[in-house]
Amino acid sequence: MDGLVQEFSKRYPLLDGQGNWGSVDGDNAAAMRYTEVRMKKIAQEILADLDKETVKFVPNFDESTVEPVVLPSRLPNLLINGTAGIAVGMATSIPPHNLREVIDACLALLANPEIDEEELFQLIPAPDFPTGGIICGRSGAIKAYKTGRGSVILRGVVDVEETKKGSSLIIKELPYQVNKSELAIKIADLVKNKVIDGISNIKDETNRRGMRLVIELKRGEIPQVILNQLYKHTPLQNSVSILMLSLLDNRPMIFSLRQMLQEFLHHRKQVVYRRSIYDLKKARAREHILQGFIIALDNIDKTIVLIKQSKSADEAAQKLHAQFKFTPAQSKAILEMRLQRLTGMEQQKIREEMAEIKKHITYLASVIENDTILIKEVIAELEEIRANYGDDRRSRIEGPIDILTEADLIPDEEVVVTLTVKGYMKRVLLSTYGVQHRGGKGKMGMISLESSDDVMQDLFVTKNHDTLLFFTSLGRIYSLQVFEIPEASRLARGRAVVNLLPLQPGEAVVKLLCARELKDKYLVMLTKHGIIKRTKASDFEKIRSTGIRCTTLRDNDELVFCSLSSGHDTIVIATAHGQGIRFRENEVRSMGRQAAGVIGIRLRSDDYVVGMEVLAHESGDILFATSRGYGKKVRVEDFRVAHRSGLGVRTIPTDKRNGDVIGLAIVYPDSNILLIDQAGKIIRLPASEIRTMGRQAKGVRLVRLDKGQKLSSMFAFRGDAGEDDTTAGGGIKGAVRAGGDSVTRLVAPAEAPKEAVFKEVTDQEIGDVSPQEVIQPAVKESIEPAVEQAKEALEAFVGDLSDVPQAEPQQMDIGNSTSSEEDPFGGF
Repeated sequence: MDGLVQEFSKRYPLLDGQGNWGSVDGDNAAAMRYTEVRMKKIAQEILADLDKETVKFVPNFDESTVEPVVLPSRLPNLLINGTAGIAVGMATSIPPHNLREVIDACLALLANPEIDEEELFQLIPAPDFPTGGIICGRSGAIKAYKTGRGSVILRGVVDVEETKKGSSLIIKELPYQVNKSELAIKIADLVKNKVIDGISNIKDETNRRGMRLVIELKRGEIPQVILNQLYKHTPLQNSVSILMLSLLDNRPMIFSLRQMLQEFLHHRKQVVYRRSIYDLKKARAREHILQGFIIALDNIDKTIVLIKQSKSADEAAQKLHAQFKFTPAQSKAILEMRLQRLTGMEQQKIREEMAEIKKHITYLASVIENDTILIKEVIAELEEIRANYGDDRRSRIEGPIDILTEADLIPDEEVVVTLTVKGYMKRVLLSTYGVQHRGGKGKMGMISLESSDDVMQDLFVTKNHDTLLFFTSLGRIYSLQVFEIPEASRLARGRAVVNLLPLQPGEAVVKLLCARELKDKYLVMLTKHGIIKRTKASDFEKIRSTGIRCTTLRDNDELVFCSLSSGHDTIVIATAHGQGIRFRENEVRSMGRQAAGVIGIRLRSDDYVVGMEVLAHESGDILFATSRGYGKKVRVEDFRVAHRSGLGVRTIPTDKRNGDVIGLAIVYPDSNILLIDQAGKIIRLPASEIRTMGRQAKGVRLVRLDKGQKLSSMFAFRGDAGEDDTTAGGGIKGAVRAGGDSVTRLVAPAEAPKEAVFKEVTDQEIGDVSPQEVIQPAVKESIEPAVEQAKEALEAFVGDLSDVPQAEPQQMDIGNSTSSEEDPFGGF
């Protein structure tokens, strides 16, 4: 009985309850002594005409009375309110539907029994649940309507509200039969277990005006991401199964929507037919009585005398039968007739009733004999039901959704993907790293790898939802979505790539490439020995989980660089010994995936390729970096376009000061550069701080390396290079690797002004340490960048000054005072 009263359980409740009948929170109804109930008007439509012999009656379980086999319902209650239950060896689950839509479909089926299924499904597009919600797609419902089996995905209605404290998710409607309290507990458990991050508070503000479950989010959280997580991990999105199993003549059957509607209409035709027979029988009985009344009224005087002369009612009935041929029923009705019926007005009413009853008898007879009139009667009743009880749909129907994947639960943020030589990968948010100036010390992008004899190999700035292509040393290619790479802290080492990709023994990843746009592009691949190959990128759109071959390698060669091109670009190649070549892309013909390639640059002994860039135009500069932290920026047009397979020209001197070339990159005024040493330390600096030089210049210092360290790789990407460490990384469009055998490390905070340095030192608790030991290192650190910049400027014009003695910064005079042991604070 509780379910027949609850508006959140039945689409059209049949009972009107007084008192506590439960709630959507799962509260039980009050005891019987505290509640009252009565039938609603719509429930009377289910029992209509029950007393007119419209359905069969059978004895009940103890044969103390009889009960109807089926109710003569005027509305399709099985469809509009649905049902769910389990019996012996079978189960049923019929969802509720909108009454107006179901009646419209019934009327359409009566008008055209051969109506197309698509038209029928347009009239009943999907179930309509009492709690509302959002139905995601109709394919499951249409399948159920065709076959009797299916399911629909139902979501709660959630709005996003922005407040001063941040964003909040407001749940206003729940999926069908979802307990609100249990949903709130489930969300709280997920937050506690760190399955869902970003939720700060949950409040239930439901009142008489409607449901309102408030989920407050932490600052900076993306509401849609949290909502997708709720859809996946909570009943806020669930699948409602449909199994349209019912009993027909005590036999279980699975019905399609058309069959169920047809059976209901057949039932209604039978009910109207049997009711018409019953009404016709009653109308004819009444006509028979009225005929006796009229005969008696026409002979009223004789009738009265005959009745007065009779000694009893039986004698009077016999005399009336003998005199006027009245039947016992007519005689009895005449004897029971009141005298007021003998007035002129009453006599007229009897004659009018006789005329009406004859018309009604004629109509009932036509209903029984003519199927067309019978159907019109059914249609009239259905239209009356629709007018009295029809309402608007509560559940909205929206477009289909795919099954939620991990990508739907992860924000599409810019991240840095790193890979070490020993094959450890990780993913870190780009905002973790800040920006600093040229000559800065940098910030650790990973814990020191010296003890593990590991160095960084590759780094990529991309987004979580992008796909990475992994090019390996054996000439194979694998694919992986960025979010599938484990996220780790700035100092973490990451996870072994062999746990992410099905690499073969001895196979190592040598290059990562973002596969955002492969259409109408070419993939340019370059080996360590200078063999180049160009293939249509569309050949790599579909990659098996086990990988595919992207090139055929020659003996003792390996793949080292890959890049996308448009087909009309130029290619720049650099080697470790300072040679470089630039030629047009179309000099390398397009080849198949199995081809080995052609010579891109001829190498001298012991030389090898360290970098490759594909240029779409001549704007921008080429930045070369060397292993000892030096580099230079050269205009692109300074490198003439030559032919493929040449020895190339000088790019940057590779003497004792500079060391070998570790890579090249194309930079622009708004570019940022990431420099990585072998220990995993990274510095990020704007390209605008490096001046443009000639092709023969030796270059300037890019980064101050720790003792014994060398640069491993270099990356350049375009974006705003703000100096605030908390805002660095915004607006970055992408990154390009330019490195030799290794890669790694990211940004440092901006330099502090000298005043801040001195204040920090003088505010320390000096204790037993001498003031000079505290002041001198601080002064040295504050002026060293200026000394380095001056030295670099001189080196650019007069050559290598590495042998020139350098003044000790801590012995320099500050202001007008002199630092000494007696007065270490003099002049401050």
